[in-house]
Amino acid sequence: MRYPGKRALIEQTVRPPQLETPFSVYDEGVLTPNDAFFVRYHLAGVPLSIDPEAFRLEVRGHVETPLSLSLEELKRDFEPIEIVAVNQCSGNSRGFVEPRVGGGQFGHGAMGNARWRGVALKTLLQKAGPKPGAQFVAFNGLDSPVAPETPDFMKALDLGHAGDGEVMLAYAMNGEDLPWLNGFPLRLVVPGCYGTYWVKHLNDIEVLDSDFSGFWMSSAYRIPDNDCVCVTPGAPKGATRPIKRLNVRSFMTRPAEDAKVAAYVAFEVRGIAFDGGHGIEAVLLSADDGASWAAARLSEDLGRYSFREWRTELSLRPGVHHLKSRAVNRVGQSQPLAPLWNHAGYMRNVVETVRIEAV
Repeated sequence: MRYPGKRALIEQTVRPPQLETPFSVYDEGVLTPNDAFFVRYHLAGVPLSIDPEAFRLEVRGHVETPLSLSLEELKRDFEPIEIVAVNQCSGNSRGFVEPRVGGGQFGHGAMGNARWRGVALKTLLQKAGPKPGAQFVAFNGLDSPVAPETPDFMKALDLGHAGDGEVMLAYAMNGEDLPWLNGFPLRLVVPGCYGTYWVKHLNDIEVLDSDFSGFWMSSAYRIPDNDCVCVTPGAPKGATRPIKRLNVRSFMTRPAEDAKVAAYVAFEVRGIAFDGGHGIEAVLLSADDGASWAAARLSEDLGRYSFREWRTELSLRPGVHHLKSRAVNRVGQSQPLAPLWNHAGYMRNVVETVRIEAV
């Protein structure tokens, strides 16, 4: 099945649409093309028609001056900002989790990196003027449930985070209007945080004088409340907290799994790395299944929330080889050598292995 504005992607589900980016796309460049960017909806009531001329964004609630803004006013009356940032689904790579867990069985393609352009949420909040006692900001979009018992998809940020100047309302992606299935005409961009916060088709912002208790914060998208975000398979869930920032990850985009290379001839190894906003300090590569490691070269830095490309060269003796890449961020955080497990299959960031053969 083909979807508007998208090339052929990996179809996980149709209703709601969940479309995975083929992994080879990440070798095309540091920015993920709009037509290949993954799609993840929670509700089957995807808006099929939005008139950009009639669209309004409401900013309301515990504020001095409620706002009702058109798309034209957002573009015309507010200083635009741009940021390059990774949007990654909390369940990216869940299909590799063992023992298996429920949820969309994504490979590594539920992520993408784009240059987002829009309006800083801080600017709108300042214009609306939160009243004393304001604590949280809740976000809702035009997608909707098809059954009355299904909770609407709403997310929230504390007021300090919402107004940090980086959280933004994006109307453009990689120099074009947002693709329909990535949130047209307006979406929340929360740099460094998992995609669950990046509300699509955003049309309602409510400032609250209390905590937000909606289902998608209080019950869903929660992780073990410990340092490793993990539990022993089969153990009770225990205490949880809302998922938030991306952990550090790296992927090898070339060579591909099961590739064959010429023995004793230098070939390029390259990939991408990212984290939740500290920035990538180094990527280490192992050509002997983790017995030894050497630093790769980092490419252009597009900002601390972006994919960071890396590359190096190898020359291998004949035989099968297991290549691994391990990223280290600027505060010394890295990737575990063995996978960590939780009931939802969230936040996988184990050092991945690519098997190749030199012939």
